[in-house]
Amino acid sequence: MLKGLFSLKGRYRILHQTWFAFFLTFVCWFNFAPFATTIGKELNLLPEQIKTLGICNLALTIPARIIIGMLLDKFGPRITYSLLLMFAVIPCLATALAQDFNQLVISRLLMGIVGSGFVVGIRMVAEWFPPKEMGIAQGIYGGWGNFGAFGAEFALPTIAIATSFLGGGGSNWRLTIALTGIIAGIYGVIYYNSVQDTPIGKVYKKPKKNGSLEVTSIKSFWAMIVSNFGLIFALGLLAWRLEQKNIHFLTLSQMYIAWLALAGLFAYQSYQAYQVNKELLTGQKTYPANQRYQFGQVALLEFTYITNFGSELAVVSMLPSFFEKTFGLEHVVAGMIAATYPFLNLVSRPSGGLISDKLKSRKWTMTIVSAGIAFGYLMAHFINKDWPIPLAIAATMFAAYFAQAGCGATYGIVPLIKKEATGQIAGNVGAYGNFGGVVYLTIYSLTDPSTLFATMGIAAMICSFMCAFFLKEPKDSFASDNESEEETINHQPALITEE
Repeated sequence: MLKGLFSLKGRYRILHQTWFAFFLTFVCWFNFAPFATTIGKELNLLPEQIKTLGICNLALTIPARIIIGMLLDKFGPRITYSLLLMFAVIPCLATALAQDFNQLVISRLLMGIVGSGFVVGIRMVAEWFPPKEMGIAQGIYGGWGNFGAFGAEFALPTIAIATSFLGGGGSNWRLTIALTGIIAGIYGVIYYNSVQDTPIGKVYKKPKKNGSLEVTSIKSFWAMIVSNFGLIFALGLLAWRLEQKNIHFLTLSQMYIAWLALAGLFAYQSYQAYQVNKELLTGQKTYPANQRYQFGQVALLEFTYITNFGSELAVVSMLPSFFEKTFGLEHVVAGMIAATYPFLNLVSRPSGGLISDKLKSRKWTMTIVSAGIAFGYLMAHFINKDWPIPLAIAATMFAAYFAQAGCGATYGIVPLIKKEATGQIAGNVGAYGNFGGVVYLTIYSLTDPSTLFATMGIAAMICSFMCAFFLKEPKDSFASDNESEEETINHQPALITEE
């Protein structure tokens, strides 16, 4: 795998084109953060409003990842990713043209849909790489694509400064944010015309039913219903936050209406789940052993993604201000230190997947990495102004490595659960990463960094315990494709076939 990594042929070309698509969606998704202070001053935003915009940026990614997962399984990653990249133009332009807080809330909510792009590449990579290389392949896709958060933090302010001659005042940030969407849209067209869903001769498996995830036991059905409620709860939490003092995007009555709408959405989701699984629930259908999977395993992976990616989203959002306020650093210096957190994704996420491949146990990789996350955040909980700055940086980077490696380890398992439903399963797990981000950022907005670090550390500790006792090794976790087939996939040109 690593020997052919820098090849631009066959499956490696697909991998590189797909992680770059993910990279661009993350640049768009995080294009507000580098300009938050400038935008806040120009549009007279309160600190609480800027924090709320960060939560809005995550909110619609929760349902979007589930919906995108369904569309992905039905239509394939080529069409789904291309359309999502082209859609990015809309929220980017909306943000660039926004004149007040309300318009920014709407644009950032829409931007959350772009943040669901990660799910699409999970299925694409799973189609092109064998199980024995799933960890490293998914880690490279996720880690290098996730580097878009760092790219946004570092590159966009530079572009804004370089283009400042085109407009006075703060207009250059508007041009820069608009430019990210335009580039993503152009690449969407390129992606559509240069990739295919599967290697030649391989059939793209689609779920037999659409509208909800098909489960294989009654126990799994109820576990899925509880899982769906958790995501609805996160959206309800956001609605509550938008009604709070100093925000007032929603009135109290509007918040209750939003909650009622979310209750209706949950009822509809439950009805769709019943329709898809009706034959199972009424005893008309049973699944043979080789087709069964436990949704409880999906739920446990959802929890792991809360503790790793959910915490990463929260820390990326708060770390600059944490270093700035704790050590009295200049904003630029604090931002540069904090940017090392997403920068680590280049190596940490792929290494998490690689370790799970080489250790020959995805279960124990997940357990050990979760314990590392817990230790890292609990150590960061004790950071104060008396700490040497290098030690504080080392503590946060320790937590960063394990959180990001945990993301790679999680998605080293996800595609192995049920191949034809990979998009929906990846969507559910990915949505819970955003659930974690929303919950953690809400805790942060109501408390302080120390409490946030302690909460994330305790959650990871519980997660490690649960992985040790309840996570099961997926069947054929380290299976290899037929050697002749693998050789063909490695060297064939990635031609486009008719859909």
